[in-house]
Amino acid sequence: MPHSASRPLTLHPDRLLPADPATRALARELYASVAGLPIVSPHGHTDPSWFAGNASFGNATELLLVPDHYVFRMLYSQGVPMEALGVGGAKVDPREAWRLFAERYHLFRGTPSRMWLDWVFAEAFGIDVRLDGGTSDHYFDTITDALTTDAFRPRALFERFNIEVIATTESPLDSLEHHAVIGASGWQGKVVTAYRPDPVVDPDFEGFRDNLRTFSDLTGEDCLSWTGYLNAHRQRRAFFASMGATSTDHGHPTALTADLGTVEAEALFRKVLAGTFTAEDAELFRAQMLTEMAAMSIDDGLVMQIHPGAFRNHNARVFETFGRDKGADIPSRTEYVRALKPLLDRFGNDPRLSVILFTLDESTYARELAPLAGHYPCLKLGPAWWFHDSPEGMRRFRRATTETAGFYNTVGFNDDTRAFLSIPARHDVARRIDCGFLAELVMEHRIEDWEAAELAQELSYNLVKQAYKL
Repeated sequence: MPHSASRPLTLHPDRLLPADPATRALARELYASVAGLPIVSPHGHTDPSWFAGNASFGNATELLLVPDHYVFRMLYSQGVPMEALGVGGAKVDPREAWRLFAERYHLFRGTPSRMWLDWVFAEAFGIDVRLDGGTSDHYFDTITDALTTDAFRPRALFERFNIEVIATTESPLDSLEHHAVIGASGWQGKVVTAYRPDPVVDPDFEGFRDNLRTFSDLTGEDCLSWTGYLNAHRQRRAFFASMGATSTDHGHPTALTADLGTVEAEALFRKVLAGTFTAEDAELFRAQMLTEMAAMSIDDGLVMQIHPGAFRNHNARVFETFGRDKGADIPSRTEYVRALKPLLDRFGNDPRLSVILFTLDESTYARELAPLAGHYPCLKLGPAWWFHDSPEGMRRFRRATTETAGFYNTVGFNDDTRAFLSIPARHDVARRIDCGFLAELVMEHRIEDWEAAELAQELSYNLVKQAYKL
C-alpha cells in the first residue's frame, strides 16, 4: 500500500497553457479541438521487435528506467552508478533499481521527463500518489502487475494511444525481419522503418570496414569500390522503401556537405578504406555522402532528415563500458549556411527533394535555419528536438522561426524516443504548447481565431503527414 505521508498525483487540465486567463481560455478551446487527434510518430527509436512479438514488457524497471537515457543520465549525474540501475545488461534486482530511482524522483522537478513520467503513471497506470521512496514498491508492483495483462502488450498500447503510424530507425545492415513479421501478422497497426546509414557512411563508426564487408554480403555489391558502394545504398534504400520507409535519417557531427567530382570522391573513398584518413578526411567523406544521399532521394523519393550537432559519447568511460546512447551525447555549436551550400547549390531548387533540418544549437533558429527554410523549396524545419523537446524549448522554437519561415515550412512534432509509453505524453505537451502560442497570436490580433483553429490541426496532424509522406 502507498505510504501514508505520500502526496497525491494529479495532472492539472490546464497544465502548460498560458497564465493569462483570456489567453488560457482560448488555448483551452484550441487544445480541445486537437487533443484527440491520432498520433503520427515519424521518427523514433522504439524497437520493432516489440510489435512483432507482442510480448510483455517485463517489469517497471525494464520498461521505464533501463531504456530511457533521459532518466538515467540525470541519476548518473547525481552519483548513481549505471550498473546499479541495470543499464547495459548489468544484473540487478529490478525492484531495488527502481527504488534508487523513486528515492531520487525529486531530481526531475521542472524537467520534461517529470511531465512525461507523471502522465505515464497517472494516465497509463492509474496511479494517484506521487512517486517517492515510500511509494516505490506500490509503483513497482502496480506497473509490473499491469504489464502482465494483455491490455499492456505493445500492440494494445499502440491502439490505446491512438497511434496512426510509427516509424522506427534501422541501419542498412538490419534484415528488417521484425518489420516483415509485423507485415505478415494481419495486425492493422502501421509500423514503418527509416534508413539510418551512419554505420556505413561514417569512417569513425566502430567497425566501419567490417560493416562495409557485411554491406557487400547483403547486397551482392562490391562495397569496397565506389560504384559498388553507391549501388549498395540504392539497393538497400529500395528494400527499406518496400518495407514502408518514407525517410532517411542522418546523424552527423556537423551539417557539412560537399559536391566532389567522381575522381575526387573515389580517391577519398580509397583513403577512407585504407585507414590512412585524417579527421578532416572523415568529415569530408560524411559531407559528400549527404550530397550522395540527396541525389538518391531525388530518384527514390525518400525524405531526408539531417540532425547534426551532437558530440556523441562524450564520456569515454561510459562509452567503453556501456556503448552508445547512454546519455553522454552533448549539444555543440553548429553552422548551416555555408555547410549546406554545396548540397543546395546542386539540389536546393529541385522540388523533388525534401530535406528536414534539425538542430541542437538554438542560436541558429532565427539567424540560419528559418531564413534557409523560408527560401529553399527543398528545406523544412524539424521541431524543437532532444534537449529542447520541452515546454520552453518549443516556445523558443516557435518564437524564433515563425516570423521568417512561417508555420508551413515546419513539420509538426516528432517524439524521437525509445520510451514507448511516453509517446502520447510527448505529443500532448507539443499540442498544448502550440495551442498556447496560437492563442497568444490571436489575442495580439496577429491571426484570426479561425486561422488558429486551422493551424492547431496542421501542427498536430496534417503537416507531419505531408512532410513525411505518410
